[in-house]
Amino acid sequence: MVRLAASSMFFHEYPLDEIFDLVAGAGLDTLEFWVETPHFWIRGQPVAELVACISRHPGMVPLSVHAPVLDLNPCSINPKVAAISVEYTLASITLADRIGAAVVTVHPGRRTAKRPPSGADFRRFDHYLSLLAERAQGTQARIAIENMEEKVNSLICTPETVRDVLDREPWLSFTLDVSHAMAKSLEAVATYIELCSDRLAMVHLSLAQDGTLHLPVDASPEIAAILRWLSDAGFDGIITFEIEDRTFDHDLSSEEKLLILSRQASFVRDCLGETLVL
Repeated sequence: MVRLAASSMFFHEYPLDEIFDLVAGAGLDTLEFWVETPHFWIRGQPVAELVACISRHPGMVPLSVHAPVLDLNPCSINPKVAAISVEYTLASITLADRIGAAVVTVHPGRRTAKRPPSGADFRRFDHYLSLLAERAQGTQARIAIENMEEKVNSLICTPETVRDVLDREPWLSFTLDVSHAMAKSLEAVATYIELCSDRLAMVHLSLAQDGTLHLPVDASPEIAAILRWLSDAGFDGIITFEIEDRTFDHDLSSEEKLLILSRQASFVRDCLGETLVL
């Protein structure tokens, strides 16, 4: 059954215990934990503290994990950047095992130069996938690659390229980032669902509009249509609200963030009806 989550990065400035409390207070089912959540990342990743937060919120189990991506690129032309990026991704899978996470979302990387990817870039990507495949054999979590926004140097940013990767890598799952796809067109979202729904583990849900990504989804007829397509495709994974709080015209209070997430959840539940765990 579909479960609703929020990205921990929506609560960028908050300590771990408050993040868990706010997500629970918004009536969501679970949390997508970004390893780079500042209160965790810059304090040396205190896993025991994260485990304690999870133990105090058993209704959120299992969580999902988003591998580190900021300043990182597993397909970088710089071998040291590529190596540390892969190392962090593999460590996020280990963390997922430690906390019993259901899904680990990973980014595919990109060409370092703002030029179309070359054969060498795709060979680095294949090497990255081979290391992920090796680590995936020892984990219970689904490893899910995310589609990127279509930019000149993006490697995996069309429905066809995602489908090709999934066909070549039977161990791999898919995270659909709706906003990344909508930046191209609503039809692109439909094509992702049509081609890749059989391997869909996670949906990052937010609106793209007039060039701005990761906006709230409530009251959007386009998002309502996407949710119908997901339901028709039999999607039963996790829908994570991935909303950028910097798109608002003021700094949001914790109460405002809680209410925003509550509205998103009500809208999605109204759209999907009885397909959700309530």
